[in-house]
Amino acid sequence: MDPYVIQMTGSGNSPSVLDMHVNISGRSSAPGKMKGRKARWSVRPSDMSNKTFNPIRAIVDNMKVKPNPNKTMIALSIGELGTLDRGAVVIPLIPILTGWLEKMGVEGYLSSREEIASYYHHPEAPLEAKDVILTSGCSQAIELCLAVLANPGQNILVPRPGFALYRTLAESMGIEVKCYNLLPEKSWEIDLKQVESLVDEKTACLIVNNPSNPCGSVFSKSHLQKILAVAARQCVPIIADEIYGDMVFSDSKFEPLATLSSNVPILSCGGLAKRWLVPGWRLGWILIHDRRDIFGNEIRDGLVKLSQRILGPCTIVQGALKNILRRTPQEFYHNTLSLLKSNADLCYGALAAIPGLRPVRPSGAMYLMVGIEMEHFPEFENDVEFTERLVAEQSVHCLPGTCFEYLNFFRVVITVPKVMMLEACSRIQEFCEQHYHCAEGSQEECDK
Repeated sequence: MDPYVIQMTGSGNSPSVLDMHVNISGRSSAPGKMKGRKARWSVRPSDMSNKTFNPIRAIVDNMKVKPNPNKTMIALSIGELGTLDRGAVVIPLIPILTGWLEKMGVEGYLSSREEIASYYHHPEAPLEAKDVILTSGCSQAIELCLAVLANPGQNILVPRPGFALYRTLAESMGIEVKCYNLLPEKSWEIDLKQVESLVDEKTACLIVNNPSNPCGSVFSKSHLQKILAVAARQCVPIIADEIYGDMVFSDSKFEPLATLSSNVPILSCGGLAKRWLVPGWRLGWILIHDRRDIFGNEIRDGLVKLSQRILGPCTIVQGALKNILRRTPQEFYHNTLSLLKSNADLCYGALAAIPGLRPVRPSGAMYLMVGIEMEHFPEFENDVEFTERLVAEQSVHCLPGTCFEYLNFFRVVITVPKVMMLEACSRIQEFCEQHYHCAEGSQEECDK
């Protein structure tokens, strides 16, 4: 029999598959005699999928309560961009929708990486195109940084409260997560003594999120220098999640972490989504700061190799990048920040006046965190129950602090229109007044 000839025998015009014989290279193999054949179907999810868990999705998706049908729903839960004007960013895209033929490497177009390097260049932290890796949004940038720095069995240090994606990504890769606390009484500064106590021989990196999601805090220069001193002392590289770096209110100042130290290697993550209000455009970046050559070529090459797994950055948006960075009018940035600060001040002032709540004033980003004095709300077991009932009774949806591993707080998103922000605060006040109880021994305080 010739090689690769299939013979089938059977009655009539319908040959039986069971009688099929395949001859490959002159050898005949009948069913039942093939090496390695599985006896039955056995398809199971991978370890990575089993280890992947997003606490926000788990809590929100499992909420059983329904909003009050008599009140319009106000969602203060997810970092959507409300009605903020995006026209100044969209217009520059139009001229480049055709004719973009530049050859793209896995790390993004060279010209686009040059634009990012130029835009974020500082004399204290110089950048070239080779220091920029473009990604599919800031989320993929964080994923690549974790993947290049940490192996299964190692650990990373992440903030608490903090962005849930850090844990979701790390644990799916078999990386242990150790949480360090942010201190609300110090405007969410890092507990640096705790950070230092958590470092061991298996610590792969420290994640610093500034400005913070979910806190809306912005670290001072002196506090950032203290963070860098710990990292230098412990020889731990830093992943700097600085996606909100350009969204800081007028009474604060953002200091890019890499501008404050030449001793600590830093991978800084950012993207278009926040400052330019285009979360669906999926363009992020990693900026490699390594002036002492601690990473060497290995980490840089590793990031390029990992970029080969998925050609992530959107090519059309890369083509628009030059116009977006150079032609977006300053009024666009000013108007965005003015609206956010106005909402933040309004929301903080309104919630601070409500007995039983302790908001922490934000300095940037799109959020503020609100502490719940649970002793004054004894009918609720925790922050999850508190926020569930807030939805059920007032149709105001905020994320409980449990989503960010910080109990008895909730997060408010401040991007909704002012009139909606006022209405939400009014409903929260009504809810708290209905459920507030004086704690034992605090009657004098309640009488006030």
